[in-house]
Amino acid sequence: MKSLLLGSALTLASAAGALAAPVTYTLDNTHTQIVFQYNHLGFSTGFGMFSGFDGTIQFDADEPANSSVEVAFPAASLLTGIDARTTHFLTEDFFGAEANDTVSFVSTAIEVTGEDTGLITGDLTINGITKEVVLDAKLNQLGEHPMEGKQWAGFDATATVLRSDFDMGMFAPYVSDEVEVTISIEAMQAE
Repeated sequence: MKSLLLGSALTLASAAGALAAPVTYTLDNTHTQIVFQYNHLGFSTGFGMFSGFDGTIQFDADEPANSSVEVAFPAASLLTGIDARTTHFLTEDFFGAEANDTVSFVSTAIEVTGEDTGLITGDLTINGITKEVVLDAKLNQLGEHPMEGKQWAGFDATATVLRSDFDMGMFAPYVSDEVEVTISIEAMQAE
């Protein structure tokens, strides 16, 4: 009887530990976008978008502050809608994509600010330069994907980045140094 009780207690403790551990989600790169915008000479707003994401989210639903995010994507995946502009943005004047072909973000801390919101602090690397950035994030939904039949997570986030922090300040302040970034991510629970 003692061994049965001990075995049951160990099983329950193990199950409780498993529930508390972060769950790994991998990015669904077909439903993940990063869009940025900047002011052009006060006349218009320019936009760009990135794709080709690779990354993981370690999400702890019980203790979201114990979660983490790691994302990378090719700088050359940039799309602006104007071929000449995209080509210029990829040069050493801006992204330096030939020498620094990957943009990455690795979280270092998460501060829970609400039931489904938080501030994600992390290291953003662009153009070979790493700076700390804070993402204002929101959990959109966590649950079973109706088409895929597995656990799925969706998040949105925003941030403001200074181009000059990454040696990309050409034409500032006429073209805004501040760039507004909007991120939308879907991720599937890893097998």
